[in-house]
Amino acid sequence: ATVTLCLDDLQWADTASIAAVKQLLSTDGFAQQNSHFFFLGCYREGETDNSNSLWKTLCNSDIVNARSTDVTLCCMDDVALATMVSETLCLSPRLTRSLSNIIYHKTKGNPLFVSRLMVSLSKEGLLRPSLSRRRWEWEEEKIRGQKLPDDVAMFFTNSINALSEDVKASICVLS
Repeated sequence: ATVTLCLDDLQWADTASIAAVKQLLSTDGFAQQNSHFFFLGCYREGETDNSNSLWKTLCNSDIVNARSTDVTLCCMDDVALATMVSETLCLSPRLTRSLSNIIYHKTKGNPLFVSRLMVSLSKEGLLRPSLSRRRWEWEEEKIRGQKLPDDVAMFFTNSINALSEDVKASICVLS
């Protein structure tokens, strides 16, 4: 059976977490004993440096005998974003161009911001399926006029603040 380990926010990894990853990935660790082991580590670029012991561990080929690939997630340009919106709504790019332009202007192409904004627009009823038209429709002027924070972190903060006190308390316990 394939085993997958996904660790997010590795830029904040503590010594114990780094030691655990090191043991798993070492030449006599679990990864080497199980040929179906997949490790996915995510971090924010610019919030780490080469002195971080995790990067020393992961980059030390004597310790880790594994193939690695770096994947960078950058902001989308307007064409990529238009394609994403078009494919998400199952409509031609010609029909979604105006919505794509608004979303690009508001998010500057940040993929996380784009997806969260689209979910938010749907929840607010500004982006919704029309049964009579058999396609998605949206309210351009209301979307264009909507005030949004300048960054994703503030967008998430506002989303969390809009939750009920019970839900926020549950999130605190779960985190």
